Amino acid sequence: MKTWGKAIKGENSWTMFKVISEFVEGFETLNTHGPSVSVFGSARTKPDHPYYKKAVEIARLLTLEGYGVITGGGPGIMEAGNKGAFLTGGKSVGLNINLPFEQSHNAFIDPDHNLNFRYFFVRKVMFVKYAQAFVALPGGFGTMDELFEVLTLVQTGKITKVPIILVGSEFWSGLKDWIKTTMLERENNISEDDLDLLPIVDEPEEVIQIIKDWYEEHTERLQPNYKL
Repeated sequence: MKTWGKAIKGENSWTMFKVISEFVEGFETLNTHGPSVSVFGSARTKPDHPYYKKAVEIARLLTLEGYGVITGGGPGIMEAGNKGAFLTGGKSVGLNINLPFEQSHNAFIDPDHNLNFRYFFVRKVMFVKYAQAFVALPGGFGTMDELFEVLTLVQTGKITKVPIILVGSEFWSGLKDWIKTTMLERENNISEDDLDLLPIVDEPEEVIQIIKDWYEEHTERLQPNYKL
């Protein structure tokens, strides 16, 4: 048991340095990146899927408005977001995660903004810290994890309130209805105002309009979120 304790202590010490190095690289790379929008959704969405095409168009329109695009750096919706930014000459950031059986970075990330992470929690900080809005397209567990992480941070005041936009009414409406009827009305686990954090739209132009309207009233919030 004593030997096991020593081994764990040494391993934890080295882990700390690995974590710090990932934070440092992320901060130094993105601190001067400028206003950006994080786009997330399924890694399994194929290029011929309507949501892939919508993600490309959303990213294209975002770059025309002067925003950079941040994605998880992989295939599917992530690739679509980076592609839309890349094809328009906008800033395209990829936050890759090292996984044992999947994910290599897509071809549309700026070479100097292609970051690789070992730890999900460090990657999430970068996803949130440098985003002035979040756009969620349909996805799986990872998409839900990222969405509810952002909702929790906004709800608890850990980051400034920014637009969080769900794209795809046929995908998201059932979830929002469940949040309303079960979380709010039956269990009283959230407040009614929390429902306003989740606008659902179907068209790329609607995404852009929500963000434009928000920052016409909140220009002072065009800055990084976490105050670390």
